[in-house]
Amino acid sequence: MKVIITGATGLVGEGVLLVCLENPEITEVLIINRKSLNRQHNKLKELIVKDFSEIGNYVAELNGYDACFFCAGVSSVGETEESFTMKTYGFVVPFAETLSRITSGMTFIYVSGNRTDSTEQGKVMWARVKGRTENALLKLPFKTVYNFRPGLMRPVKGQKNVRFIYRIFDALSPLWYLIFPQWICRMEEVGQAMINCVSKGYPLSVLEVKDIKISAQ
Repeated sequence: MKVIITGATGLVGEGVLLVCLENPEITEVLIINRKSLNRQHNKLKELIVKDFSEIGNYVAELNGYDACFFCAGVSSVGETEESFTMKTYGFVVPFAETLSRITSGMTFIYVSGNRTDSTEQGKVMWARVKGRTENALLKLPFKTVYNFRPGLMRPVKGQKNVRFIYRIFDALSPLWYLIFPQWICRMEEVGQAMINCVSKGYPLSVLEVKDIKISAQ
């Protein structure tokens, strides 16, 4: 299996990348970044794209992949609905539209977030915007589209891009698993669930935490 990963310089993307590099089902990983990750591995290729809106200029480099794991994203903190829409919907959907024209036979997986609002009508701004993004992706002519809604995630061993708050969370994870088991999963489960969705499929297009854990088995 050959996969594309975006957002490998962030928490989720780096975790999914490490899982993919260790998985024998994965023969090649292409990471698309604005800046180099400076990581070496015999499965790993890197494509530097300063402006993701220009992804259509890289048709030759993007052909032949089985899946795209879109892990890039921004926080909604300090954003208006207009600016967050531009940095989320306006960032993800045009990229996916272009990719679907290049290689429509692939599986596209978007990492959204726990409590995303599929109705697009709720009171929480970021949840509406991500719900709109999810809904738009489901209409694209990929082989399959899955929207992942992980909650809190325990990092993979060896991750570098882990914020201090996540390191505290990881240290206290036994407590959180006891109190909020439906909101927590391990990064290994997220990565493995993505791989299994491509190779085995999953009956739902939106995967909440419990679905991610099931798919990862």
